[in-house]
Amino acid sequence: MEIFSSYNLIIGASLIVVLSFWFNGISKKTNIPSVLMLIVLGVVLQYALKYFIPDLPNFDNALELLGIVGLIMIVLEAALELELKRSKIIPILKSMAIALLGLIGSAWVAALILHYFITDMSMQSAWLYATPLSILSSAIIIPSVSGLSDTKKEFHIYESTFSDIMGIMMFYFLIGGLTPSKDTGIAGFAGNIALTIGIALIASYAIILIFQRIKSQAKQFLLIAVLLLLYAIGKKMHLSSLIIILIFGLVIANVKLFFPGKTKVFLESEKIHKIYHELHIITLETAFVVRTFFFVIFGVTIVLSSLFNLTVVFVSVLIIASIYLIRFIILKLFIGKDILPQLFIAPRGLITVLLFYAIPKEAQVSTFESGILLFVIIATSLVMTWAMIKDKRKMNTLLDEIDEEMYERNEAEDILNKKEEIENSSLENNNTSSTNNTEEPVEN
Repeated sequence: MEIFSSYNLIIGASLIVVLSFWFNGISKKTNIPSVLMLIVLGVVLQYALKYFIPDLPNFDNALELLGIVGLIMIVLEAALELELKRSKIIPILKSMAIALLGLIGSAWVAALILHYFITDMSMQSAWLYATPLSILSSAIIIPSVSGLSDTKKEFHIYESTFSDIMGIMMFYFLIGGLTPSKDTGIAGFAGNIALTIGIALIASYAIILIFQRIKSQAKQFLLIAVLLLLYAIGKKMHLSSLIIILIFGLVIANVKLFFPGKTKVFLESEKIHKIYHELHIITLETAFVVRTFFFVIFGVTIVLSSLFNLTVVFVSVLIIASIYLIRFIILKLFIGKDILPQLFIAPRGLITVLLFYAIPKEAQVSTFESGILLFVIIATSLVMTWAMIKDKRKMNTLLDEIDEEMYERNEAEDILNKKEEIENSSLENNNTSSTNNTEEPVEN
């Protein structure tokens, strides 16, 4: 097909990246998530392509591949920005607890809703379908919270990253339950995590010690290739591979903590710092490109007509309402009063789509409408957009009030200073005149 010629694909891909960069600029000014704009771009492209090609090719494999690479890059990007300190132990544990309780609570209620309203859906299948709908999207959250205070931004990075990792672990734990002969139970699950952490630490130390000795300048993509290899092998071994990526990112970002005391002699600090800095840039850029194409292709695959199904709307609204109700209760318990805009920053996205395509055939339910997935993703993103815009306006109002107070205070100070100058000037004049009056001329 002429439309899919090499040069057309290059032109199209280049324009998508340029538009994505422009969307990021709009997002920073308006707080509308760039991901939402990318999905809309994908929908527009879908209808434009259908004009030339009535039967579009299947993008499922491309979507899955981009989703996996995007997930790895996003988690690595988040891990590289996390600084481990004693003072941050409580925020980290609090974020982890909120992510875990939010995940389990949302999945449980969503599973009940799906089991009750979707015909022929067993509770076991309902849990599998509900889990992807209960995972926060770090792909949407991390780029969107840069305008928040450092404390809130850090909370969202921790929470969304933990939600991704624990959600994937929970999903594959549920898949294990589909085949009782292979199901190792909670003890086997805990052993799996412990084994993954052990492998991750050994691999992280080995990579750092080896790569600091490589003299070649072009070694960052080699490092990324090694991490992708470890992730894929870990998946083949049924390990929680995302933990490997997270731990490596934490180790290289906090290398002094992981090489304490005399073990520092094994490090070449300048080289490690250079590797970290270059890896951070490449990860950021790669995550941006992969995320761009993932959400555009997702937009191309969307079936908009499914959004107008009454069952889809009703079930989706119930699931969305349960998400925010559970989140409200958890945030109130752990954080207290200051829960805005955190309450509404709970979008679903890349992980939701990725795990939805990973549901085994034996657990798939033909009566489940994929529109529910789409509705929840779009609605939670729009709610987050509204909350972020409202928060930005509130911040601007507060800043205006502060500026006004400062202006009034400065004006008052200026008036006082002028009064003091006038009074001092008049006192000096009085003193001068009195001095002149007391001096009498001496005549001979």
